[in-house]
Order: sequence, then structure tokens, then C-alpha cells
Amino acid sequence: MLTLAPTTPATSFMPQTQMHIIYEHESVRDALIKLNDLRSDAILFVCNYNNKLLGTLTDGDLRRGFIKGLDFHTPLMQYVQPNPLFIYQDQLHLADTATLKKRHFLIIPIVDRTRTIIDVLNLRINYSLIPADVILMAGGRGQRLMPLTANTPKPMLPVGNKPILEHNIDRLIKFGIKNIHISVNYLANQIKDHFQNGQQKGVNIQYICENKPMGTIGSVKLTETLEHDYFLVMNSDILTNIDFAHFFQTFIQSGADMAMATTSYQVQIPYGIVEVDSANFVNSLKEKPKYTYHSNAGIYIAKKELLNLVPDNQFYNVTDLIESLIHTGKKLISYPITGYWLDIGKHTDYQKAQEDIKYINL
Repeated sequence: MLTLAPTTPATSFMPQTQMHIIYEHESVRDALIKLNDLRSDAILFVCNYNNKLLGTLTDGDLRRGFIKGLDFHTPLMQYVQPNPLFIYQDQLHLADTATLKKRHFLIIPIVDRTRTIIDVLNLRINYSLIPADVILMAGGRGQRLMPLTANTPKPMLPVGNKPILEHNIDRLIKFGIKNIHISVNYLANQIKDHFQNGQQKGVNIQYICENKPMGTIGSVKLTETLEHDYFLVMNSDILTNIDFAHFFQTFIQSGADMAMATTSYQVQIPYGIVEVDSANFVNSLKEKPKYTYHSNAGIYIAKKELLNLVPDNQFYNVTDLIESLIHTGKKLISYPITGYWLDIGKHTDYQKAQEDIKYINL
């Protein structure tokens, strides 16, 4: 009697992940075809029908099997390496991707506690896989950039060959961000029409629609679909090559409740500064001193539980939350951005962005 092999189970994997999946009932020929299609990313993760990870398979595993006398009719599992490297989904925040790269582990499955594959991290494409939801603030009117923003929302103004907001989304994707929420208001349909649900970029994009101004953290409470224990909030009119992975790892290693990215701002005093005491006796003279301050860069990472401190249905800025954390003794750290950062608020900033984009690597 002819027995038909069961069909491959239906999954919700993104195409990039599905390419690396092969099921235990499939043939050696099926594996060779998939490995050939993957080219330089040629590694397969062998699963059962419930997508539980059973092992890995490479060209080398097949070659060694043929040398030992196995053939095209040998069950695939006889070629498989049974002890694969993987990362638990709930330990993504602890993953040391820099060390993995040094050890030449570049394509790694992400699994839950039953070893069911959830995703695949490809360090050839992504710098990391940050387990955080992202909220991009894109609802402002951009008054200082009028008339450029009369018919175009500021986040959609082009810098180089694409909108400001798209530069930020594409950079976040490089760090493995999957869930992006965009808070919209002014000319919101232009943003929605351009990015839609994010499928064309391989991510999930949802929109937070404010009926009234809610502030930079108040609008975050309008979404109930944050999947991770951490969230990242970012102004969408920033142009930056911040290392999001290092930012996130610094936050995790610090044990802080929240991290705020900062930029250095220097003030040059054009005069000699005299310091005096209460009796007007001179203590020192500093000739044209330069002072360095740390300014808020408009990028934050926080524990999701902090949203319990944000009032419902009220205007509430992230700076209000920061003040609350300081007063209640929560741990807040500053993360200095060492790379490029530009807040595009004025016409001169926008002109600078058009020049800088030719030289910076986003």
C-alpha cells in the first residue's frame, strides 16, 4: 500500500525564517535544494511537525554522511547534528551576539522553553535581535519646518532617497526589531499608506492613533499589544546611527529601570570667567572656558512595568516619567551616543541632514 508523506505543517514564520526550516520527514534531495537556495546562509534547522527543534543540517553534514555510505534514500535524521546551538526567546536580552560572531555562529534559531522555533537570528543580516517593542513618535505638525510640512508630515520629509522615518525603521530592523508601533496624528494617512502593516519590510507595524495629544509616553498606553518586557521609544525626526544593541545591552547590564540616550553639547564662553565667594573675593579666573553638558537625545529604553506609573488617557511626556523615576528612587541611566545624531527641527538641520546622509552609514 502506498503511504503518502504528511504535508509540511502550516506556520506563521516570516519567509526568511521559513527558508531555514526543514521537517524530519523530508528527503535528502529536499535538503540539498534548500541548502543550495540558501547559498552563503546554508544551514537548516530540522523540526518535527510541531516545529520543535531536533537538530541542524549543513552541506558538510550531508557530505560526511555520503562518505560513510549513506545515500539519497537514507532518512534525513541520520545526517542531522542532534545538539544544535539555540537561544531561548526569554533570554534574548542576555545573548552576546558579538561573541557569537567571533565564534562564527551567524545563523541561530530562537526557541521557546519547549524548544519550538519562534524565529531565526541571522547575524549576516542583522546586528542583533533586540527583544523589545518599539514606539516611534510621528504625530507632530513640524511647525518650524513650514512650508515643507504644509502637506507632508515631518517624519515623511525625504533625506537622501527616503523619508526620515524610514531611515529609522530600516536601522531598527538591522537590530532585529520585529514589532514597531508608530504614533500618528498629523497627516497620518501618508505614513500609513507608505508603510502599511510592515510586511514588505518583514516586520509588524501597527499604528497608535491619538484622538487628542497624549505626549511622548501617554500614547504608549493606548496600545495593548506590547509583546516584550522592554520597550524603546524614539522621536521619529532624528537621524542617527546609534548602536541600538550596545544601548540595550548597557541598559540590561546596568540593572536600571530606564535608559536615556544622550548627546554631548558644548558651550564656549567667549569671556574670561571670574569665580568669587560670598564676600566677592576672587577664587579663580578661567579664560574662555568650555563646558560640556549631556542633552536628551529623544531615545529611551524602559521596562514595560513602568507603564503602570503612566496615568490613563492623560497627556504625559516621557520627561514626566523620568521626573517620577528620579523622585521615587528608581534607577535611570544615561547612555552617551558616540556616533552620529541630528535632531531635524529647523530648516538648517534639514539642510545639514541632506549633506550628512551622503557620508554617514545608517
